[in-house]
Amino acid sequence: MTQPSKNGENAVDMLAVARIAQGVDIAGFAGPDAVKLVAPAKVNLFLDIGAKRADGYHEAVSIMHALMLHDVLRMKLAPGRGEGLSVDLSCVAREGLAMLDVPVESNIVAKAVRLLAEKLGRTADETVVACLEKHIPAEAGLGGGSSDAAAALLGAAHLWGVPADDPRIEEAARSLGADVAFFLHGGCACFTGVGDAFDHALAPMNGNVVLVKPEGGVSTAAAYRAFDEHPTAISEADREAALEAQRAADVPLRNNLVPVSEHLLPALVDIRLWASERADVQRVLMSGSGSAVFMQCATFADAGRVAAEARMRGWWARATMFGSARAAVVPNR
Repeated sequence: MTQPSKNGENAVDMLAVARIAQGVDIAGFAGPDAVKLVAPAKVNLFLDIGAKRADGYHEAVSIMHALMLHDVLRMKLAPGRGEGLSVDLSCVAREGLAMLDVPVESNIVAKAVRLLAEKLGRTADETVVACLEKHIPAEAGLGGGSSDAAAALLGAAHLWGVPADDPRIEEAARSLGADVAFFLHGGCACFTGVGDAFDHALAPMNGNVVLVKPEGGVSTAAAYRAFDEHPTAISEADREAALEAQRAADVPLRNNLVPVSEHLLPALVDIRLWASERADVQRVLMSGSGSAVFMQCATFADAGRVAAEARMRGWWARATMFGSARAAVVPNR
């Protein structure tokens, strides 16, 4: 969630904007003291939102599947500024995406780094310098921010010499958001509780996917408020089938946030109907609370054609594939 900027943050934001305008120095992250990570997108094959609990959260069953589409996060350590931990974050928007309009300290990458330092009891005077390349659109239900946070946790742990399986990393992930923990596992997995508790892994798929997003987004908070006013139930049979599925291919595509999100952003209806009428689209469903819709296609050629025609209609679109990826350190080159 975007928060109002605090005193002193605007100067840092202006610095980040200036770096973006000039082109971020990616070469500055090429040395052995830097780490490079991938942060994959996801879609919800199944999302069953239940009643609101006393703590304000909703019970949820969420089966998520990673995609090959991913953001790239580069990180390194630099001398401190005499104020403990500092986070110097710059962002680059790819894929025709708009620039992120979020104060640095409110960006979930910075929050992740600070939270892990707190859980580790790390008090060193140091600067974590990070550059985030965004390929995943925001407010799309594709988990871009959550995946970036998971990558930031792993990247900070790597820089600080903390093993990737340290339980404090997953503790921090669950504190940051319901989807963040998924990206530490990747592939396809079922989460219960409020959507943050790992239940079991499913055998992932390798099929072709088209992501289509209209202009504008759906606020998760607005979608849940609307859902509380007009809840929609998923059948018990579908819920049992989803929970019993051991392969992603066997999961029934269901999402009971679709009606309220389509009401909040009617362009989602246009995308769903357009996709449903196409012979080259096998299945279609909105991911998360929106506003991206994913479509399964038999071949990558079909997916590319669907994406191209979606872009001609003025929608953001990208052909990609399901995968077994997770947030992870990759060779830095």
